[in-house]
Amino acid sequence: MTVATSANLIEPHGGKLVDRTGSRPDGVERFEQIALTSRELSDLDMLASGALSPLEGFMARHDYERVVDEMRLGNGLPWALPVCLAVDREPNGDRAVLTDAAGAPLAVLDVEQVYEYDKEREAERCFRTTDEAHPGVARLYEQKPLYLAGRVTVFERVEPPFPQLAFDPAQTRAAFAERGWRRVVGFQTRNPIHRAHEYLTKGALETVDGLLIHPLVGETKSDDVPATTRVECYEVLVENYYPSDRVLVSAFPAAMRYAGPREAIWHAICRKNYGCSHFIVGRDHAGVGDYYGTYDAQLIFDEFESHELDIEPMFFEHAFFCRACGQMATPKTCPHGGDDHVFLSGTKVRELLAEGKLPPAEFSRPEVAEVLIQSYRG
Repeated sequence: MTVATSANLIEPHGGKLVDRTGSRPDGVERFEQIALTSRELSDLDMLASGALSPLEGFMARHDYERVVDEMRLGNGLPWALPVCLAVDREPNGDRAVLTDAAGAPLAVLDVEQVYEYDKEREAERCFRTTDEAHPGVARLYEQKPLYLAGRVTVFERVEPPFPQLAFDPAQTRAAFAERGWRRVVGFQTRNPIHRAHEYLTKGALETVDGLLIHPLVGETKSDDVPATTRVECYEVLVENYYPSDRVLVSAFPAAMRYAGPREAIWHAICRKNYGCSHFIVGRDHAGVGDYYGTYDAQLIFDEFESHELDIEPMFFEHAFFCRACGQMATPKTCPHGGDDHVFLSGTKVRELLAEGKLPPAEFSRPEVAEVLIQSYRG
């Protein structure tokens, strides 16, 4: 088999993989300290690794305004969501040190700009709602009133929650090249992979060289399945039901925004930086509640020319188990009525697990169900 090189893979967004890691500068203890929230810590780590290429720091006003209004950076490059650092005042001096919640220094920010922003406008444009019941909007409304912009230099990376799955974009790209993969499909998930997800990832894998299962392990809602449980589910599923030489499982350190359509674009761009040429977009990608239409996250890709994003979206409808077909299917492939279809919502699954009951085999592999029920018993 011919071994691919990095040059055979899709280019990072903007053409270059950013690296914002560096050595700890002298005199850090004299800089004003800014403690980051959990989401900002996730963003900082992705800035360091190049997962947010071409960004080199937290957004200045010209980028922020155009992203909010047009889903583009100031230079016209597509970008769907703000990556900003909220503060309550302008820091003293031209540099600030960024810390975790405990005050441990992680990075230096070269102060470029401090600016006001309109929270309701950002909510309406990015989340399509100003309803504070929306978790992304609620977090936005709780933010400090100013944004601090500037390039970052990260000298201390945050400890990854799953070291065995902690692959930066340069590392996933190297792994793809070593395996000879050129066409790689990325799969974003913040939930355990059930039969419907397995069906669409395997369908996608039929058309490409490799699959990157890329679970989000940053901050999520309190009622989402904990990351530790989810990762255990991914590992038992891949071990038993996927070809190991065609699948890579890696942690995606982002926090969920729950921004639906815009987050689908953002997730795709990030996976492009990790080396994916294709990206799966299913039903209600990155959605929450009833704020977005079932396939809005697919329709938003039509707002860009295909060459602008480069990464190719792969659209899938809601999959189910059809008793008449005897297999997984979607409305595109199954002629039978709803009485033959087995659908289970995440809410229903959580209810079954809380009662100590296993979900039916048509919905979840037994190994995955066992991990979930043990977690709920715990």
